[in-house]
Amino acid sequence: MDKILQILEDNANLTHEQLAVMLDKEVGDIKNIIEKYEKDGIIVGYKTLIDWEKTDREYVTALIEVKVVPQRDRGFDIVAEKIYHYPEVKSMYLMSGAYDFCVILEGRTMKEVAYFVAQKLSPLEFVTGTATHFVLRKYKNDGAVYGSEEVDLRGNCN
Repeated sequence: MDKILQILEDNANLTHEQLAVMLDKEVGDIKNIIEKYEKDGIIVGYKTLIDWEKTDREYVTALIEVKVVPQRDRGFDIVAEKIYHYPEVKSMYLMSGAYDFCVILEGRTMKEVAYFVAQKLSPLEFVTGTATHFVLRKYKNDGAVYGSEEVDLRGNCN
């Protein structure tokens, strides 16, 4: 039932009834399938994407490149576990290339993010280097396009 997963990934607000109609299935079958996916950890959560720039909330998002020394017998997993348990960390990925982890976090200010990196992340014994990049503007996230309805008229002088 990969089709259910694809549909839910695009719109988790659909009801069991709507999914049943879309997939030509019984409502009870859809409910059971989704419950099994949740129990098995295939569906790990539901999330609402919000364009925070259109609200009064002030915060910054940072992408932090982290280089580490993998730990004996546990590789990167034990290192990742120590980092992703911090509440500031919103997402974390093991990467190929020049650094090991990509850590996405949010803070109220750039200073708060810098404090996290300097006081919590960098001092970890297995961390050998970090590079912090601040998100200046979100254009698209998880398939959702962000931005205002304003039209850019540059270059269209009358």
